[in-house]
Amino acid sequence: MIQIKRAYELADKSDGARFLMERLWPRGVKKEDLGVEAWLKDVAPSTQLREWFQHDPAKWADFRRRYFRELEKNPDVWHGLFTRARRGRVTLVYSAHDTEYNNAVALKEFLEQKLRSKRVTQKAA
Repeated sequence: MIQIKRAYELADKSDGARFLMERLWPRGVKKEDLGVEAWLKDVAPSTQLREWFQHDPAKWADFRRRYFRELEKNPDVWHGLFTRARRGRVTLVYSAHDTEYNNAVALKEFLEQKLRSKRVTQKAA
């Protein structure tokens, strides 16, 4: 199971394995307070894509397509999350104010598609 949670929400045991998936550290949050196993900067959208998107709902569909292309070109950055999600609960931690149109929502969708698909192999790792 994959869930998402803002970095400003308290960590909870029900979160399972928590991973920060942002290029920039969340403002005002101490590392020890975030409670993540790892900071996965490289799974976040490229700086160029993030700056183009700017959480504009009108760009959401195109953002998702572009982000998914970036992820497909770089399976090493997401395959560890995929593997962890197959074994148990994973929480993608993000810092955006917009809870509906952000990279965590898109990454969750991408990973869930992969979990439903038979196409992901050990070779993708």
